[in-house]
Amino acid sequence: MQDLHIDESRSMLEKKRWRELLGGNQIGRRVILILSFLVILTCFIHFREARLEVLEIGTKAPRYVISQTDFLFLDEEATQTLKQEAVRDIGLIFKVDENQASAFRRSFENSLIERQQWRQDLPRSPFDEIYSLLDNIEEFMFQVRLSDERTLNKMRSMKISTIDFFAISLSSPQAEAQLLPHPLWIQLKRQLQSDKEVHPETIDYLVDAFSRHAWKLQQDFTLERIVRQKVQSEIPDRFTHKEAGSQIIKTGEKVSSRHIAMLQAMKNALAHSRNLWAPLTLLGSALVAITLIIAALFYLHFFHRELLKSLQKTVLLTTILVMSLILAKATEYLLFYHNVNLVEVARFPLLLPFAALLICVLIGSEIAMVASFFLVVVFGATLAVDYIPFLFVNFFAAVSTILFSRRLHKRKKVFAVCGKVWLSTVPLIFALNLTDNRVFGFNFILDLASSFISLGATAILAVSLLPILESLFDVMTDMTLMEYMDPDHELLRRLSLEAPGTYQHCLVVGNISEAAARAIGANGLFCRVSTLYHDIGKLFNPHYFTENQLGGFNIHQLLTPAESTHVIIAHVPEGESLARKYHLPQSFIDVIREHHGTTMVYYFYCKQVEHMGGDATKINERLFRYPGPKPRTKESAIIMIADTAEAASRSMDEVSEEAVADMVDKLVSEKAEDGQFDECQLTFEELGRVKRAIVKALMVTRHLRIKYPER
Repeated sequence: MQDLHIDESRSMLEKKRWRELLGGNQIGRRVILILSFLVILTCFIHFREARLEVLEIGTKAPRYVISQTDFLFLDEEATQTLKQEAVRDIGLIFKVDENQASAFRRSFENSLIERQQWRQDLPRSPFDEIYSLLDNIEEFMFQVRLSDERTLNKMRSMKISTIDFFAISLSSPQAEAQLLPHPLWIQLKRQLQSDKEVHPETIDYLVDAFSRHAWKLQQDFTLERIVRQKVQSEIPDRFTHKEAGSQIIKTGEKVSSRHIAMLQAMKNALAHSRNLWAPLTLLGSALVAITLIIAALFYLHFFHRELLKSLQKTVLLTTILVMSLILAKATEYLLFYHNVNLVEVARFPLLLPFAALLICVLIGSEIAMVASFFLVVVFGATLAVDYIPFLFVNFFAAVSTILFSRRLHKRKKVFAVCGKVWLSTVPLIFALNLTDNRVFGFNFILDLASSFISLGATAILAVSLLPILESLFDVMTDMTLMEYMDPDHELLRRLSLEAPGTYQHCLVVGNISEAAARAIGANGLFCRVSTLYHDIGKLFNPHYFTENQLGGFNIHQLLTPAESTHVIIAHVPEGESLARKYHLPQSFIDVIREHHGTTMVYYFYCKQVEHMGGDATKINERLFRYPGPKPRTKESAIIMIADTAEAASRSMDEVSEEAVADMVDKLVSEKAEDGQFDECQLTFEELGRVKRAIVKALMVTRHLRIKYPER
């Protein structure tokens, strides 16, 4: 048990430090946040791809494209022409018919065996020496290659080995057998003479026999292909120069790979000419980023000042914007990865719905709209996309995302929202393709597919990131609230079994506070869900509270007013401790602490005054007040009023709209005079609407039924 309290204390301390870090008003933290975002935005604006005309191979160019700068481009057509010309210098390559060479070698051996004349001609040569030389000669005949002089010269110029190559002058050496060129036999003799133990007269005898024979030649197709490939690989790429202002492609001209190569080379030349690391270019990008940030800060200062006051929300907004910038840059990198130029497939990737969805759910729809406009300006000015269709489709998709995400209560509905956004963009994509006269082509299908993939990825990222951001920045979304409404939650299940009266009270107060919150535009769902947990502290001593006393006996008859007050007030700190043990959100814990504020337990206070003979000066009033704090949000104030009004309505003898209105009026006036609403920012107009909504809700919950006659 002690370890549990230690763990709870550590958890409370960590959360307190995090809230202090994000919720502080120190100027230094805000300056660091702004400077960090300034650096990131400057880098995003500065390191950008050059925007060029997006053309597809095989289509007709819709307009003229003129070179914006001098550049060299890899001219594949010229390079291919040079390679073809170089290959033409490579003629036919031949080899000796291997079958003929083997047959001649066997025939020569047989003649040596049958006719022994060679022994007189070669008196010093043994037969095994002749046999070994025949093996070497046969191997040489297999390796020798013959071609024309021009082919050999070309091979030598390309540094291709020609050791086994010999020139031949006949145009069609395959037609008939012929004597091989004399240099071939000289080369053979040199190779055989490398063995010092072989007799020279034996070499001469054998080589002369082979050289007098007419040989059939075969074309060596494999070696020809290898030589041609080697020659082509040695030809350097041809680069062609284009001057600034020269025409790259004409209107209506069919787009070829050469045009695409010129556009890509011009883009690289433009990027190089920008000199990204020059101080002036960096300064220019920084000034653009500063201008955008100042404009955004002025807007938030005049129209959403409460957002700037909360460092926690400001950090959250900045985090989402930075993630959107990273996502956009990563998408651009993939579209242009290694000059693949997938931008032809995804002409306008949908990037804004990601930020619009997260900001709308976590912060609010108005901020999401402003952030979407900010991002569409930044993306349109920096990303290498066809910016007019990109701006139209992305901003329309962002607005649709905000409209469809305003009432997002379940995480799986994120996919439905993205699906609706995709369907809403289909007519606009159709219209943009119609203006380009490409609606009946394959491009329209590609645009639909790429936008569908973009929104699918957005849904997956949003569902993955939402729980992390909610936990990290202590944000309570409608989706999280719906999860806490689950009756199978351990605290709610315990409350329904151990304190059923309190559970029913929480349900009724939740409905009443939700109606009152909606009347003034506050978060009704939060009121309804948080109210389910506002009295969980009564689980420690449920029978001390009248709604759970079913037998008619009141245990407070055995206690003094001070003891009863202590037990009643204890349900607030005990509820807070239980909420922290079960890791309830901080906003729920705030409601538990604030729903009674610093009000007085008036019933037992009056009992204590009676015991003191009516002398109130003898009583320490603070012992009969809740520890607080007072409600600090409109939702907490509404829950306080609804909680008190629901409890008081159960003791009414007459339930009529006038009586209920008087009762609510009196309770609200007492709490206002007691200063309970001083910190919640409720206006008198809102307080009036809250009272009317509570009266209406109480009349619905306390309505009378007709009395049925007895059977």
